[in-house]
Amino acid sequence: FDEEDRRAAACFRDAAAAAAVGRIVYLGGLGRDDDPDLSRHLRSRHEVGRVLADGDVAVTELRAAVIIGSGSASFEMLRYLVEVLPVMVTPRWVDNRCQPIAIRDVLARLVHALDDDAPGHHVVQIGGPDVLTYREMMRTYARVAGLARRRIVAVPVLTPTLSSRWIGLVTPLPAGLARPLVESLINEVVVTDPAPAIPDAPDPLSFTRAVELALQRSSDLQVSTRWSDAALSGQSPADPLPTDPDWAGGSLLTDHQQVSSPASADALFATVAGIGGDRGWYVTPLLWSLRGLIDKLIGGVGMRRGRRHPDDLWVGDAVDFWRVEAVEPDALVRLRAEMKLPGEAWLEWTIRPDGDRRRLDQRAIFYPRGLLGRLYWYVLIPFHAVIFGRMLRRIADAAEARPPRSDSGRPGGL
Repeated sequence: FDEEDRRAAACFRDAAAAAAVGRIVYLGGLGRDDDPDLSRHLRSRHEVGRVLADGDVAVTELRAAVIIGSGSASFEMLRYLVEVLPVMVTPRWVDNRCQPIAIRDVLARLVHALDDDAPGHHVVQIGGPDVLTYREMMRTYARVAGLARRRIVAVPVLTPTLSSRWIGLVTPLPAGLARPLVESLINEVVVTDPAPAIPDAPDPLSFTRAVELALQRSSDLQVSTRWSDAALSGQSPADPLPTDPDWAGGSLLTDHQQVSSPASADALFATVAGIGGDRGWYVTPLLWSLRGLIDKLIGGVGMRRGRRHPDDLWVGDAVDFWRVEAVEPDALVRLRAEMKLPGEAWLEWTIRPDGDRRRLDQRAIFYPRGLLGRLYWYVLIPFHAVIFGRMLRRIADAAEARPPRSDSGRPGGL
């Protein structure tokens, strides 16, 4: 990959010069240039900076360690390892030091670099306020994510190749991506020449706060960008983006069903909005009641809450052991589970035009917490097709049999 990086950097450098670009701002990796044991990955990152600077355009090279936020490969590797494995056997590098930095602080540095007027090749080391071992980072992540304390056993026999294959097995990150990351973990990546503070900028975020922000999208129920391509205003820099790779943003497991129906959008919406309570869930009422009973026995809300009104649905309403999170008339209903679960769960219906028909999409979405959450989801997969597939078909059948509805009493989200 290092030769490809050099060619890409040279191509970019020459194109920037041809376009009369004033300055190149490049984000690379920390690490001492004089370290004979510097990993191939970090050495290549530094080489890219030198190739970019070997031209007529001034270069500001920012060097950072692990960036904390969705889509950062190093952070995603840490996230998946901690969430999936309650006990980890790791190489000795787990006790190497690192100076992580929040993604919003990286963005602030990138913007500030636009005003850099230093000639030639200007290297700027950036990092957060905390210097931690990877063991400390993993345990802090587990605490912030509400997971049990992780047991981490360091052994001397795990090579980078073995470690990367293991990471590729237990996480969604490809082994080819994991290997250079693992090789870089043998190097301590700590700022040795701190950059001056940005004038009038907030203090850099602690590692704990950066992780809290990276996890906030799910804890605040704002997970829609993980299963749709809608852009949300007010999005945090640490949040996942629709353009992120599939392994970014943590595991969001979905069961997706869809059906095409001649029913009107109004009829489909009214049928979905009237689900639950005395009307039930259109399929396997005994299983729903049993799930509610189990939830009640373990301290949850159970199914007895019913619903406020048989037809009207408003954001914040309770529907059995669900809570209404979003309502858009004739377009969307989203419920968030309040039952006891090893994770967070949503049930969502969307209605879209489909020629002279309508398409009703149903998604069961689960954000697992730890290994137990993943086991919970995969154990239930055989039941999903039976329950969710039949439920969607019966919702469509009920909507097709429904008489036209007046606009009075229409559910809404205000």
